[in-house]
Amino acid sequence: MLHSLRGKTPQVGENVFIAPTATIVGDVTIGNDCSVWFNAVIRGDVNSITIGNKVNIQDGVMVHCTYEKTKTVIGNNVSIGHRAIIHGCTIHDNVLIGMGAIVMDNCLIHSNSIIAAGAVVLENTIVEEGAIYAGVPAKKVKEISPDLIEQEIERIANNYVFYADWYKDFK
Repeated sequence: MLHSLRGKTPQVGENVFIAPTATIVGDVTIGNDCSVWFNAVIRGDVNSITIGNKVNIQDGVMVHCTYEKTKTVIGNNVSIGHRAIIHGCTIHDNVLIGMGAIVMDNCLIHSNSIIAAGAVVLENTIVEEGAIYAGVPAKKVKEISPDLIEQEIERIANNYVFYADWYKDFK
């Protein structure tokens, strides 16, 4: 699960569930109340990956970066859906990344935003705060209401803290 590489060992906060088939390598820092689900890979081998508090990295997600170019920074209260790819980008707080979405190098995903399932956020894209982006390539499709932030972004992040609690004694 946790593997040191090139003198760097993953650092993990409190109350974190890491599935036994997840792989976390190298220069990775994970905050508190997070979960890393089955077959997720977080590869801090070529640059650093920093993950805030109350982040869920769902099944089959790949988090990586680019050698000597781009780090990956993920804020607090972020949900990354099944099989998404997060690569060398910055994701601010209160963000939902949909299933199968791809977020590429040097993207900046501002707070309170949603990247729709299957969207491809091309390199250097800046996602506006409080917006939904969808499509290939991803484009802004609408503003997010405060209700949607609470009903989707907050709800999913909170649910994954709850689900992770089920696995406290899971081997």
